[in-house]
Amino acid sequence: MTGIPFTKYHGTGNDFIIIDNRAVGWKPTPQEVAGICHRRFGVGADGLMLVENADAPFDFRMVYFNSDGNESSMCGNGGRCIVHFAQQLGIFSGESTHFIAIDGTHNAWIQEDSIVLEMCNTAEMRALDNGDFEGNTGSPHYVQWVNQPLPLEEIQEKGFAIRHLPQYEKEGINVNFVAPLTENSIWVGTFERGVEAPTYSCGTGVTAAALAYASKTKSQAENNRIYIQVPGGNLEVQWKWINGKITDLMLIGPAIRVFDGIWKG
Repeated sequence: MTGIPFTKYHGTGNDFIIIDNRAVGWKPTPQEVAGICHRRFGVGADGLMLVENADAPFDFRMVYFNSDGNESSMCGNGGRCIVHFAQQLGIFSGESTHFIAIDGTHNAWIQEDSIVLEMCNTAEMRALDNGDFEGNTGSPHYVQWVNQPLPLEEIQEKGFAIRHLPQYEKEGINVNFVAPLTENSIWVGTFERGVEAPTYSCGTGVTAAALAYASKTKSQAENNRIYIQVPGGNLEVQWKWINGKITDLMLIGPAIRVFDGIWKG
């Protein structure tokens, strides 16, 4: 593999390499993905995404790889970044798009400096006997409550321990630590499987944290909104309750184009 154009993005510090693969048709090996994502010997990123062709009615297909080289489940921050990238490529016109990813279909809207991404509406978080939560918001997540924001070193230590519990060892799980800030805001720090380290932000993670918070506080107002502080910035999650079920689950935040380059392998 030589001479592939790429673009570096980040969404609240969760950074990605994005490649327009519609004409290139690159089928990367895990070693190639890990190489380009390496922070010393490559470009450096939490993950790699490919924009690929999709059949109508979808504008494009999103393919996501973790920095360890393995294709992974849905990435919320990555989804917002790839929407901005696809608009820049002219893949869709206007302010909205409809695309497909590994967890199904997504709608997204560009609103000024933010990307609004519709998350999986089958997302749910289940309370565990110990008071923590577990569930899937496009990727598997574990949520644990803490009294105050944790430093990255502590997220690494505690997150690693939970991620490697026997029940999660094989498939892996993302671990989120959640601290209350105000009545409608929380802090979230995430240890991500596949990266095997804390990231500055995790879109499916903050979504999991928001839903766990709603379940914990028994909040089922018609319209719900929670503001989330992560190490890399600020995000927002919105949803609705209809007949006891969550609908219109939205992840909202910035998508920043950092630089373009050519990867020569």
